[in-house]
Amino acid sequence: GEGSEATTLVLVILYLILAAAFLTLFFGFINLRGFMQAIRIARGDYDDPGHPGEITHFQALTAAVSGTVGIGNIGAVAFAISIGGAGAVFWLIVAGFLGMTTKFVECTLAVKYRHENEDGTVSGGPMYYLSRGFAEYGFPRLGAFIGAFYALGIVIGCLGIGNMFQSNQAYEQFVVVTGGEASFFADRGWLFGILIASVVGLVVVGGIQSIARVTSRLVPFMAIIYIVSALIVIAMNFRYIDDAVGAIFVGAFSPEAGTGGVIGVMMLGFKRALFSNEAGLGSAAIAHSAVKTKHPITEGYVSMIGPFLDTIIICTLTSLTIITSMEAVENFAQSVTGNSKMDVGIKLTSAAFERNIPGSQYLIALAAILFAVSTMITWAYYGMKGWTYLVGEGWWRSLAFNLVFCFFIVVGCMMQLGVVIDFSDALIYFICVPNILGIYLLAPGVRNDLKDFQEGISSGKIAPKKS
Repeated sequence: GEGSEATTLVLVILYLILAAAFLTLFFGFINLRGFMQAIRIARGDYDDPGHPGEITHFQALTAAVSGTVGIGNIGAVAFAISIGGAGAVFWLIVAGFLGMTTKFVECTLAVKYRHENEDGTVSGGPMYYLSRGFAEYGFPRLGAFIGAFYALGIVIGCLGIGNMFQSNQAYEQFVVVTGGEASFFADRGWLFGILIASVVGLVVVGGIQSIARVTSRLVPFMAIIYIVSALIVIAMNFRYIDDAVGAIFVGAFSPEAGTGGVIGVMMLGFKRALFSNEAGLGSAAIAHSAVKTKHPITEGYVSMIGPFLDTIIICTLTSLTIITSMEAVENFAQSVTGNSKMDVGIKLTSAAFERNIPGSQYLIALAAILFAVSTMITWAYYGMKGWTYLVGEGWWRSLAFNLVFCFFIVVGCMMQLGVVIDFSDALIYFICVPNILGIYLLAPGVRNDLKDFQEGISSGKIAPKKS
């Protein structure tokens, strides 16, 4: 029932956040001291086309961010604020900051243990580093089991969180801005589904190189549109910023905060951050593993930019847009309530933009649809890599998976999602358990790799290319 589910969720969130806090200490706050280095690597200072792999550091980052910047960044943040108050935002930022280190370790491992196929493509991710890592420590059978368990989880999970949920929410947004119940698409979810599935299918059929070509253009474009719009709204609400920031800090530690006092608000913020940037799930590591590099640690650095952009920047801007509006208008949140819980999410964000920029509901709808499509594109790749891990590589196996994935996009636009989301959420919780266990086991090795890399940098053995 509800109670046991809530308890499981709290345990999962604690499990992920404790791991992130432990790793942040274990790696000496690499998320702070390594950040400028991450920027240098991401912008291509150390790129070498001769290195093994398929895509550049920047493309790997945008492919992964494309998978994490989804509807949740617009809707779920608003949902958390409407339940837990402004204080949830403080904990969201804390969790985003700690999650940067979890990403650092996951993505280093994904490159370190990836499998290079004969045709020059690569396959990597938790299923590979779990099976190989446990085998290195003398537990090959346990490793084989955990790797397969993870792969199966991501195959089934990708159809919910990274597919049907996204297509369903994109469809709802599209109907709202094309006339609501009077819209031509109002009772033609299948048609919208087929259109979206065709776009996704065309991109994913070309593998990670094709995906990265699209995401490296799409992600900066949609992030900039959204960030600039949010900044405009926040600037227009400038006189409420002090109040908003005050509300965030006071709400984070106030015993009568939203649900269940400080702990409740903390959990809400942590949950949103972890679902938003997927630190600890291992999913993004699958995209990062395709990078061209000889030094796995470089991709660890680059991957830290993901949670920073996704949670600390985009989610915080969404939050400030909403909270400054709440400070400006009495009972703002209550006046925008929808029927379903998820509804209140995007509606609240949309209303906050609309209050300052007339017509911006179209902008939010466009952002929501782009976010959803880009998430589906990347998650199709995640699911496909889980699938080929289980059944073997081969173009026809990949094609079969992609066709099934596209079919589920159409299904997502045609059905009520409650059950699907609960099921895929449950699976996503499950896969983080073996993933974090593997990270604990393999973290000391990553720390040695980091030391070697830093020595290589300071001795000049590893040098940026001359521009």
